[in-house]
Amino acid sequence: MALSLSCCSLLGPNIHKTQLNISSKREEDLKQVKKLITTNGIPETITSPHESLQKGNWVKLICGASFEDVADVRNLSLVYTLSGVDCIDCAAEASVVSAVNEGIEAARAIIPIRRPWVMVSVNDDEDLHFRKAEFDPDDCPTDCSRPCQNVCPANAILGDCTPGGSGTKGGVLAERCYGCGRCIPVCPYDKIRAITYIRDVNTTAELLKRDDVDAIEIHTSGRQEIAFRELWNGLGDSINNLRLVAVSMPDIKDLTISAMSTLYSIMESNLRCINLWQLDGRPMSGDIGRGATREAIAFGLRLASARGKPKGFLQLAGGTNAHTVDGLKRERLFQTTTISEISDGEKRPPGSSSSQNALIGGVAFGGYARKVVGRVLSSMQSNHRHAFIEDYPEHLLKALEESLALVGTVKRYSSS
Repeated sequence: MALSLSCCSLLGPNIHKTQLNISSKREEDLKQVKKLITTNGIPETITSPHESLQKGNWVKLICGASFEDVADVRNLSLVYTLSGVDCIDCAAEASVVSAVNEGIEAARAIIPIRRPWVMVSVNDDEDLHFRKAEFDPDDCPTDCSRPCQNVCPANAILGDCTPGGSGTKGGVLAERCYGCGRCIPVCPYDKIRAITYIRDVNTTAELLKRDDVDAIEIHTSGRQEIAFRELWNGLGDSINNLRLVAVSMPDIKDLTISAMSTLYSIMESNLRCINLWQLDGRPMSGDIGRGATREAIAFGLRLASARGKPKGFLQLAGGTNAHTVDGLKRERLFQTTTISEISDGEKRPPGSSSSQNALIGGVAFGGYARKVVGRVLSSMQSNHRHAFIEDYPEHLLKALEESLALVGTVKRYSSS
């Protein structure tokens, strides 16, 4: 017993000193986080989300319409709130919405900053954003090289597929899968399938009545007028609580303006807030490279110069990444209110009813935004599973640097 007490007395001061050193390091890292935010002038310069749309520097984080990993959603929301995003778009699921709001409030506890709007995404029919990959790991051949696991950007395919093998049972981790579909064509045995679903309208309507939900985004093909109308009517008076209604559409070429006008006519009589058109250039591909953003920019250029389009801000998505703003600048679309030069010399009309509004209201970042910060989160979680990132400021600092490098391309912060 005496020996035990003696050992404890010798180890005690060393343990205490180590704890103090760790605490001191965390405090210093947290100071660096706050310094990075203030050096960029974020709390003082970011505007209200509505004003950001008007100026053309709106930034939305897309957590993923099907991404339901609440630990990652919370940490992503915290990091991008500190980066000054205007909106955080998430799955229309109560626990996910709560995770977003928890992340926002954790960020605001670190430094006073404007709260971004919280948006939920729903669909009126089958849609790429609303599906999950699925396979039975017991059907996987023992000699499979598992290319599905290698291509999955969400680390949603985990474990040991060998029948009777050790470790975590393989398969798709449903809450992490957001339906990109990259695993399906690479499976050498054609074992992976996509399961699609449609969000329940009644559940969504109840979700919209929460005080911490500000916006809805409806994903539509633009070709299903009846399905869109049923969804809109089903939401009833729950939309009266919102600050923004967004409609996300793919590029359907010559039919786009007509489809937008039809959808707007369905919404118009009950619309009590501003509206936005999300131009989904190349869905779920922003993490691929420079070329992925071209389709979104081309879509935006055509819509910004189009005549007869319905009311609403325009926002790019689908393939957006760190190269998007450079592409907008090349087309003279970045934070501009008019397009004056086209091949035949004709003046192009402004993209909104007020020439004071930017032609392109802003940019939404999804896969790329999750990827750059996700690398930091994965590093942290390898040692601290399901950790709050603010408890590890050295990781928070790295994540914030990554997010600012992206958000700053649009916001044009003082140090970006």
